[in-house]
Amino acid sequence: MTLTHPTRRKLVLAGAAAALATGATGLLAPARAQGLAPTRTMRGGANNYRPGAPIVQRIGGGGFLMTGSVRRAGDGAPLGGIRIQMWAHTTEGHERDERSHGATLTDANGVFQMDMPQIVPAFGQPHGHLAYDADFDGNGFETVFLRPIMAKVGDTSLRADFVLQPA
Repeated sequence: MTLTHPTRRKLVLAGAAAALATGATGLLAPARAQGLAPTRTMRGGANNYRPGAPIVQRIGGGGFLMTGSVRRAGDGAPLGGIRIQMWAHTTEGHERDERSHGATLTDANGVFQMDMPQIVPAFGQPHGHLAYDADFDGNGFETVFLRPIMAKVGDTSLRADFVLQPA
């Protein structure tokens, strides 16, 4: 007598067939982000913040892409029209310089991006700063400041995602 062990694929298919046969729900539905925890402010995230930086198409000459997404805590729904501010120490200026700051709005899918000059190390680390500041956005969420660090100095992009908590 030969014993065989079912493969992972066979187990998943068997479970799906059982769910369809019994009318169970959820097994074949796309995963939802129920209980998605809000993003917390990072240490140093607010360093050199300039309240109310203008919405711009790009910061400086560009060449580096800051990207990310904004979702609502709990259900993970994408949030469009959210104002995200960015600043960094770049090849064109220090993070405290006004010209190194700018803001953008998320699209309908909660996605944002900003073309800016190449980020260079400050205090030994190449990093960017991003903010959702409730005082400059009327969407009713809590303020969050981020300070993500690049994996390596030569990277030409940096991603930072926000999960916002209603105020």
